Amino acid sequence: MSELRALVASPTPPAQAAAEELRERYSWVPIEEAEVVVALGGDGFMLQTLHAMIDRERTLPVFGMNLGTVGFLMNDWGFEKLDERLVKARPFRVSPLRMNAVTIEGDSFRSHAINEVSFLRETRQTAKLEIAVNDRIVLPELVCDGMLVATPAGSTAYNLSVQGPILPLGSAMLAMTPISPFRPRRWRGAILPDKARIAIRVLEAEKRPVSAVADQREVREVAQVDIAIDHEHDLTLLFDPEHALDDRITMEQFVA
Repeated sequence: MSELRALVASPTPPAQAAAEELRERYSWVPIEEAEVVVALGGDGFMLQTLHAMIDRERTLPVFGMNLGTVGFLMNDWGFEKLDERLVKARPFRVSPLRMNAVTIEGDSFRSHAINEVSFLRETRQTAKLEIAVNDRIVLPELVCDGMLVATPAGSTAYNLSVQGPILPLGSAMLAMTPISPFRPRRWRGAILPDKARIAIRVLEAEKRPVSAVADQREVREVAQVDIAIDHEHDLTLLFDPEHALDDRITMEQFVA
């Protein structure tokens, strides 16, 4: 593995202490000159790092080490044999969702999501959503607290917590999962091919305001949101062979 590696770290004390230790033991270059990025922190910081990659002309593979809480997207922390770990690391490609949102006032926003795009009611009143797939209305009215569209990489996060399905990495599928659906009562979501184009229209948008959240970026009072996979901004995560992301996602199906 080339020594052209950059180091980024969460501002938390554990991550900063670990970064200082790595700086003393290894050589580093600015991210503009790097061929690989080592990220220290938790899953939230990994998402921030990946989003920063999307905005770059040239994306770089990211090897994360967990200095946070869960660390599902991270490898175990350790300062020894870093070069050897980078050489042996398995690459996993992650395709983000692209969200195009239009608000009630007509303002447009574009953002990406590595995990999911979620829709959440902003007031005590339920949301009413119309769902279309590939320009065909498949659900004229979903009355709910919200819903989300998750990638395989994000299917074990928010999606799983609202009883959504776990999608194997590389399955080329998306999970569409309602949050506390009221009507239709028995609709529990759908699994769609990742080539699907999804359009969500908020019904009674002024009376029942809804926010759309792409990972960590929120757009409030949306009227229409279009979602599709963006293969032009594919990202690469690096994992130790014994902690590969596809294995972790598979094993989540057997956690009691």
